[in-house]
Amino acid sequence: MEIRPVRYTAIPELGEPRRGKVRDVYDVGDTRLLIVTTDRISTYDVVHPTPVPGKGVILNQLSNFWMRFAEREEIIRNHLIETETDEIRRILGLNLGPEFDGRTVYVVKADTFPAECIVRGYLVGSGWKDYQETGKVCGIKLPEGLQLASKLPEPIFTPSTKAEQGHDKNISYKEFESLVGINAWFLRDISLALYESARDYALRKGIAILDTKFEFGKVEYEKIVIDEALTPDSSRFSPAEVIVPGQAPPSMDKQYVRDYVTSLGWDKKPPAPELPDSVVRETQRRYFEIFEKLTGRDPMELFR
Repeated sequence: MEIRPVRYTAIPELGEPRRGKVRDVYDVGDTRLLIVTTDRISTYDVVHPTPVPGKGVILNQLSNFWMRFAEREEIIRNHLIETETDEIRRILGLNLGPEFDGRTVYVVKADTFPAECIVRGYLVGSGWKDYQETGKVCGIKLPEGLQLASKLPEPIFTPSTKAEQGHDKNISYKEFESLVGINAWFLRDISLALYESARDYALRKGIAILDTKFEFGKVEYEKIVIDEALTPDSSRFSPAEVIVPGQAPPSMDKQYVRDYVTSLGWDKKPPAPELPDSVVRETQRRYFEIFEKLTGRDPMELFR
């Protein structure tokens, strides 16, 4: 089955969306949003001109899966109001084309906290770089002698800034407190609880969640998880049984694309390079595989 990529969307009745790196966000009144996850892919905060067909559907469906999981586990509620595209068409009276199927959610609009809530269970990515330089990650002292991909004694909370432009920056917990105020302890604890619950579930499926990031917002007095949760765009996944300290773990996420563009010698500044068909196909395969392993569903059913 050929999956047609969706790079941009348009809903004339709702006007121009706010276009993020991956999502098109439409305002629906004062308290609601329509979020459409496209097939755009970015690395190092720059969007590539080449989409990955079906990627947005996988991201949206997997994020919905985890948000419902967190609610069932009584960890935290989420921003979702409706996830079925036909029902969204009915509620809003919109004639959304088939390109919206499976990749659209109707959500409550929240006041967002101005920081990324990152949890690390293994020493990879920027955490590994920080540790090599300082023996710490975001100011947290770690044991000596750890290697790339070492499992940490316990998960650590390592927040970052949420940059409108440019790159996010790792910050200490004290700096995080200055950004979010009295909400800091709650956001830290709920991030760790979300990670630990998801980690245990994923391990039963043979998957290690190396690290992940969450975003939170507030609706009146209730704090909720928003944006996306535990997707291959926002997390690092690896087959649990093949992780070897000292070696880069095999990725089932966007790290594969990062590694490819890094091998080109790209300076990580716009414009981002085109992705060849072989890289697009392999990225798609990895996203489909992680969805199937975590949810137990055939990803191709999402496109029928």
